[in-house]
Amino acid sequence: MHPELSIFTSGSTHKIRVGVLGSGKGSNLVALAEAARLPKCPYEIVVVGSDVENAGILHRAADFGITPVYLPPGRYRTKLEPEAEQHAARVLREAGVEVVALAGFMRILKNDFLGAFAGRVINIHPSLLPAFPGLQAWKQALDYGAKVAGCTVHFVDQGIDTGAIIMQMAVPIEDTDTETTLHARIQDAERIIYPEALRLLTLGQIEMQGRLCRHAVAKG
Repeated sequence: MHPELSIFTSGSTHKIRVGVLGSGKGSNLVALAEAARLPKCPYEIVVVGSDVENAGILHRAADFGITPVYLPPGRYRTKLEPEAEQHAARVLREAGVEVVALAGFMRILKNDFLGAFAGRVINIHPSLLPAFPGLQAWKQALDYGAKVAGCTVHFVDQGIDTGAIIMQMAVPIEDTDTETTLHARIQDAERIIYPEALRLLTLGQIEMQGRLCRHAVAKG
């Protein structure tokens, strides 16, 4: 097992403390939080942060009784400035967060944050990576003439949607699809695989061999 994943021990009764970061409405947060309420779920969501002061994801967090926190992003449009990254990492650490799940977080995270949670930040992206990284991946797929789209749960590294892939789900593209209809079906798939990927990770059933993520079978 990759050393950064050693906190996730198969068979442990300890619930892994998860922090979620997002910028939008929070539909993936809802899926993760609903899964967290199921019997024997190996994780609990303890804090939700957003770079948007009145984002829907913060309201969804409050609905589930999860602490919502506004994280001022600083002056940049696409990333957190270093001081903002340090503040975000400090907020999560003070909440005892062990793994960070990005759910529509529209800021690039860099050294300060990724160093604080090395190998323990995951993201959901609306394409079958490495195809169509970046913004509006569903539109990229339609414009390219692809016949299959989908979504990917992956570890976050210094690149843009370049981290090791944990899980994927394909979504066929229909001839009648528009950006809206395709995006909606991809979001449905996201709400299925994101809780499952987080469950496997926090159960200690994800093993790393270089970039390769294997889904290990629990022993005992």
